[in-house]
Amino acid sequence: MDRPWLPSGLVDYSLLVGVALLVGTGLASLISRPGDAWLFVVHGGTGVAVVGFLAVKLWRVRDRVRAGVRTHSPSVAVSLLLALLAVAALGSGIAWVLGATLPGPWTLLVAHAAVGVAAAVVLVVHLCDRLRVPSRADLPDRRGTLAWLGVVAVGAAAYRVTDAVGTERRFTGSRERGSDAGNRFPVTAWVADAPGPIDADAWSLSVTGLVGSERELGYDALAAGTETRALLDCTSGWYSEHAWQGVRVGDLLDEVGVAEGAAWVQFRSVTGYRWSLPLDEAREALLATAVDGERLSHGHGFPLRLVAPERRGFQWVKWVEEVRVTRRRDRSEWVAINVSGLGE
Repeated sequence: MDRPWLPSGLVDYSLLVGVALLVGTGLASLISRPGDAWLFVVHGGTGVAVVGFLAVKLWRVRDRVRAGVRTHSPSVAVSLLLALLAVAALGSGIAWVLGATLPGPWTLLVAHAAVGVAAAVVLVVHLCDRLRVPSRADLPDRRGTLAWLGVVAVGAAAYRVTDAVGTERRFTGSRERGSDAGNRFPVTAWVADAPGPIDADAWSLSVTGLVGSERELGYDALAAGTETRALLDCTSGWYSEHAWQGVRVGDLLDEVGVAEGAAWVQFRSVTGYRWSLPLDEAREALLATAVDGERLSHGHGFPLRLVAPERRGFQWVKWVEEVRVTRRRDRSEWVAINVSGLGE
């Protein structure tokens, strides 16, 4: 019997490495910056290639799959579930890039991420009793190498085709919504972070941590004296560019003084949601009270919202009530942003 072009071990390891790459680049894309466009190219191309390798695997074991369906084999059921999840992940990703939407509060990007994580879990379960230390049999010959490169190249080419479809998309896939129109851009919340209306008279901003003197400021003390033009790119799939008015964080820190050893500035919401920026970057950020000359609406963070240029939307903390200067970053932020608001 002729040796297969793509040895089964190579296909399995390609699937495992591909899914690991998808999970890694997908998570990294959430905190991407303008210079990280390559992350999205790698993520999209790898997604198509993984589905290609999965198709090769299923074609090779098609007779076993048919037999397993007749005998209700659990392993075959897992294989079919994996195939469905992989296709769903690819399809939802492409649909999101093309501008499709879902009814209800969840976006296609959220659905894509959820299905992708589920596919990764099923793949690990599927391969845990099949993987072994690679041997010479797992190494492709010349035509096998060409076949492997062909699958990868098709993935990259397919991603570039979808990437070229449509207009007005940033490298993140986001489309423009409501730029320069005051509060008339989408209102979104990360997970369940959505408090009730805030009374500005009862609210105050605390400046704490490694500062010369802690300070508490009322709303009237935070006049919109500084303007910054910045683009908000939301992971929900839209971007919006505005002139934001408020208080420059650097000016606020200069007023209270920054103690020696300070390296991070954390912005905390009334919901417990929080995010930190390196001190130098935080100094250039803005605490906004208005957008395009309009007072911020509640949905957009009234009375105070962080404007962090070149950061993704979920890092623009809304309803800020505390600015805390620290020596080290608070790693619990990654937990806080996913549970804030759930107990309300």
